[in-house]
Amino acid sequence: MTVRARWASDPANSRGRLHVEPRPDGGAERGPRDAFQRDRDRIVHSISFRRLRHKTQVFMAPDGDHFRVRLTHSLEVAQIGRVIARTLGLNEDLTEALCLAHDIGHPPFGHAGEDALKAALADHGGFDHNGHTLRALMWLESPYPRWRGLNLGWETLEGLAKHNGPVVHPQWALAEADAAFPLDLARYSSLEAQVAAIADDIAYDNHDIDDGLRAGLLSLDAILSVPVVAQGWDAVRARFADCPPERLIGELIRSQIGAMVNDLIANTRALLTEGRIETVEDVRAAGQCLACFSAPMRDAERALKRFMYAELYHHPRQLEAAEMARTVVAGLFAAYADDPRRLPGGWRETLPGEEPARARHIADFIAGMTDRYAVSRYREHVGPIVLPDGF
Repeated sequence: MTVRARWASDPANSRGRLHVEPRPDGGAERGPRDAFQRDRDRIVHSISFRRLRHKTQVFMAPDGDHFRVRLTHSLEVAQIGRVIARTLGLNEDLTEALCLAHDIGHPPFGHAGEDALKAALADHGGFDHNGHTLRALMWLESPYPRWRGLNLGWETLEGLAKHNGPVVHPQWALAEADAAFPLDLARYSSLEAQVAAIADDIAYDNHDIDDGLRAGLLSLDAILSVPVVAQGWDAVRARFADCPPERLIGELIRSQIGAMVNDLIANTRALLTEGRIETVEDVRAAGQCLACFSAPMRDAERALKRFMYAELYHHPRQLEAAEMARTVVAGLFAAYADDPRRLPGGWRETLPGEEPARARHIADFIAGMTDRYAVSRYREHVGPIVLPDGF
């Protein structure tokens, strides 16, 4: 039996679900799973989760089979999150659920697609992928006969809502979720949610280096200009002096992830002790994030992020692809708004008659699209488009 720390979330003390779920035929639960395990499984079995297989992580609809997509990224985040949660005595199932679901609200083409939807909804409250994650899981997924949504537990929804910390001014989608099932937005989330958030950073900080090198947009010499990477490379080279450099990239990535995870665990333990944290409610009332890097690692990680934005995310080839993505998403929104008969049957039949609900409904449909489906619908409803290399 797993022994959890006193500051871990306990499924036996969950604040429950929005809809009360009677047991099947009035009998026993389906199997021995607890509330957080059920949430994780509902996320894994959702259509929204499956669609992540064909949504952009860094490279849009990549031809190569070896590049990460939103789905594989989410699995890697969950792997890192579980290790951290286990070491700190947290609830691994809740942590895993949050890691797996954190990107479900992303539209096609990642942040470029989000920018286009944000502009399209500028007069209707805008668009935010984090708020849309709650919207998708609470309203749009409908596998159950008596209610909309996956009916996830309060702790899971709270962690997803506050993925990046307390929310003082929620955007409309998150505000609607909070109005239906108050999520205590102004306070910090559980340690499981904090771990999921920083596991996301650790995963993409390092795995995007791997993909950038594979795509030829980054060079090893350029990456070694980042001090934390150079230090890790020197250590790896010293351990494997007889191996060619190209064989050591994977070891570099693994060692960097290990260094970040170890720093996070040590620093979090120190903050828990200093703050005299005894319960999960102490975590929420701490007034600061407790699962975080030490100051030196925080500064090193920020320097790595600055490099990645300058050299990879804003690479000319990536900017060209992003412009194409914005064209596709904006064109689709305009086409469906101009002639809603283009929407598929179910979406057309439930289209609201008034704004802002009408525009938000169209955005819901587009946000659920995969990269390639969005391109195919654009060609059908708008016209031809020239795709960048890689599609």
